[in-house]
Amino acid sequence: MINIKKIRNDFPMLKKKINGKKIIYFDNASTTFKPNSVIKAINKYYLEENSNSRRGDYDLCYKVDQTIEKTRKLIADFINANPKEIIFTSGTTMSINLIAFGYAVNYLKKGDEILLNEAEHASNVLPWYKVASITGAKIKFIPLDKGRLTLENVKKTITKKTKIITFADVSNVFGYLSPTKEIAYFAHLKKIIVICDVAQSIAHRSIDVCDLDVDFLCFSAHKMYGPTGVGILYGKYDFLKKMEPFIMGGGMNDVFNTDGLVTYLEPPEKFEAGTLNIAGIYGFKAAIEYLNKIGMDNIKNYEKEICNYAFEKLSKNKNIIIYNKNKSINSNIVIFNKKNVFAQDESTYLNSCGVAVRSGQHCAKMLTNTLKTIATIRISFSFYNTKKEIDKLVKFLDNGDFLDAYFN
Repeated sequence: MINIKKIRNDFPMLKKKINGKKIIYFDNASTTFKPNSVIKAINKYYLEENSNSRRGDYDLCYKVDQTIEKTRKLIADFINANPKEIIFTSGTTMSINLIAFGYAVNYLKKGDEILLNEAEHASNVLPWYKVASITGAKIKFIPLDKGRLTLENVKKTITKKTKIITFADVSNVFGYLSPTKEIAYFAHLKKIIVICDVAQSIAHRSIDVCDLDVDFLCFSAHKMYGPTGVGILYGKYDFLKKMEPFIMGGGMNDVFNTDGLVTYLEPPEKFEAGTLNIAGIYGFKAAIEYLNKIGMDNIKNYEKEICNYAFEKLSKNKNIIIYNKNKSINSNIVIFNKKNVFAQDESTYLNSCGVAVRSGQHCAKMLTNTLKTIATIRISFSFYNTKKEIDKLVKFLDNGDFLDAYFN
């Protein structure tokens, strides 16, 4: 069970005021607030254990090294992986780029196909456009079924030339859950590499990489109550062994000399050149521990309840257009517009009421044809959100009907 009162006391940002009103934060798909334990862990690094990693034969450095490896193990356990398959990156974007330029550019050839879909975030589109331009591979798009990625459409799009399929486990716009396990199973029958972005699902449901059987998986700490600037690339070890490092430098090499001889360490160190975001890793560890303490099933069930509540309440306003009514059972996202009001005008009005929402194209700029609109308002929930906050949002939207005439 979720003890909402206790949980809300853990997050200092929930006490912040906007325009004189206590903040109602509904932009959790973009980034989440941080609990006190995460802030405390980051401060502990700077106040008590400030040292570089892999750089010194003294106690402070040893403590840092131990924390990094404990965090790696904790994250591996969180997704049911082996610690040597866990690479620290700056976030999901870097993780995908590492796959694209560490693996794909070295193994794809002219005419090979990379499968995407129009709902993908820019971070899972633009690197592949670049890979295609370098290798001569082709980008193909899997048709969406009313915004959903389906196994049926994947099967229809795959050909003998398909080498990679890359997609989000949960769409950051629609909130729809992809049939990730089923796609991976079918793709592997065709010897296709499967890459999955779980940035929008990792904080909302249990992820088991052995069960999903994807080849690569990426996520960011800041979307799961951890710090910005740190994330994870998971890869099956055989693939990591084949990958070339994308960034070279200290901490990832074994030998280099004036003859040009260079050898690299084994994964994961092979892909962790330079100084890691050590303070971020300290905070990441605390974030995982916090999620484990609450329990992922408790989180999923609570967020499902409040998301369903939001759909129910918003649906009663005839001036609200909801674009993802047929939502996934694991969704924490609602996208909508107010009739005849531009999304960013409405979100500006909500800001004046103390409500933080996201408006625009949500880094998925190819979805305008599917949505039949240039921009939408997105609300995305966390386990620290409440039905009372949703009631206030609905009230503000109802009271804002007079804005229709003003903006039009």
